[in-house]
Amino acid sequence: MLKPTVGPIIGHTTTNHARIFLRGDVKKNAPVFAGIRYRRAGDPHWSKGLFVVLTPLRDMSDVIALNHLAADTAYEYQAGWFSTMSPVHTVETVQELPLQWPKDIYRFRTASDKTRAARGYIVGSCRYLRMTFGIPSAPAKGDRIFAAINALAEKSSPPISALLMTGDQVYVDDLNRMGPDREYEEILSKYRTAFSQPHIQKSMSTLPTYMILDDHEIEDNWPTHKSKADAFLYNNAMAAYELYQASHSPVHELLPDGQPGRELKHYWYQFSEGDIEWFVTDSRTRRTLSADDRRILDAEQEEALLEWLINSPARVKFVVTSVMLYPDRKRHGDDAWKTYPEQRLRLLETVRTHKIKNVIFVSGDVHGSLTSRLSHSEDPDFEVHTIVSSPLCNSALLPYANASTFILDQPLVRTTAGDYHPQLTSEVVSQDNFAHVIVDTEQIRVSYHDQDGNQVQSTNIKLR
Repeated sequence: MLKPTVGPIIGHTTTNHARIFLRGDVKKNAPVFAGIRYRRAGDPHWSKGLFVVLTPLRDMSDVIALNHLAADTAYEYQAGWFSTMSPVHTVETVQELPLQWPKDIYRFRTASDKTRAARGYIVGSCRYLRMTFGIPSAPAKGDRIFAAINALAEKSSPPISALLMTGDQVYVDDLNRMGPDREYEEILSKYRTAFSQPHIQKSMSTLPTYMILDDHEIEDNWPTHKSKADAFLYNNAMAAYELYQASHSPVHELLPDGQPGRELKHYWYQFSEGDIEWFVTDSRTRRTLSADDRRILDAEQEEALLEWLINSPARVKFVVTSVMLYPDRKRHGDDAWKTYPEQRLRLLETVRTHKIKNVIFVSGDVHGSLTSRLSHSEDPDFEVHTIVSSPLCNSALLPYANASTFILDQPLVRTTAGDYHPQLTSEVVSQDNFAHVIVDTEQIRVSYHDQDGNQVQSTNIKLR
């Protein structure tokens, strides 16, 4: 067996279940299989191998689910791929072959089943990896920060429950007008390169990884400048996104055999850990730009989000929106919630009128990191918070955000019932960074770390 050409990537993980993505490669006129075997850490005996057939239709990649795992338990696994000379082999018959597994042993931990247990998360976005004629330029620069993430994860207490990547995991348009990728194979190549760098590969093979797209998975500020000719680009970009980012997420329901299905109705999804729940929105592909009904989330997604906010019993509710809910930017803010004020107000009013506590909006996009609080002039019980983490790796062509980037000296919105006021609760981090978020019984601790892992900013959000 050979090492995966991309992956393995640990995706959605619960107390008893984990999804693992991996890719092999084409072998001319020969069937190709990928496999995983696993065991509890310290156990001398491996499980029987779990296998899938790899085909060019999925870029020689697939996802294998592990089921019936034990909660809060460390597991080891091996992953690889191989081809066979016989065309009659199946995923059942290859289990009997005398396979030699790759020597690499990967590790992950299942979620704790203790409802109020403290949880740790890594949050980041906007990881620029410039590609020139299909070759990455200075790839170590785009991979460096993941070495710091790995070092923090190895010593973190509580353990890191998940890595949240909230947009721009790849830059399909990294040279933008000079030569954006449009062909399917070009976009696939970008994913393969971006996800197979050594430090990010180690991160994603160990930390349950949850992703959602932003504009650069398609093109800058999508869909503002969309033309009829962009349908070709969009279809190719989304086909690649579905393989490399959505495939290992909770959006795919499990089939009766315990493996993820192929059906994909939308990109937004939910997951939970104890009394903490996450709603990961798709604030990019379901936009309505018409003047009479502007929406950054489609009606179905908005309804699901509001219903979840109102009815979920979770103590802490994280809402991921790849573009910032607030504060608004002074310039270039038309790509975010600022241009969808009616829908944003419906969301805020739902939180306020239903007196929903501990709602935290998690975002990236702006190439600057911060925490902020939103209050209401006439309702002292209302507050929501944002945690913004961006970028993991900036382009030399793009500026970092700073405090002067945002509108902070006037209300976010004025209503007859009162005004919503934004306020920074941290400094703005204007360098490459990631966020380490710890949720405990009384507060959320947010610390930002630079590309070497040094803490550059820290703040606490008190839970109510």
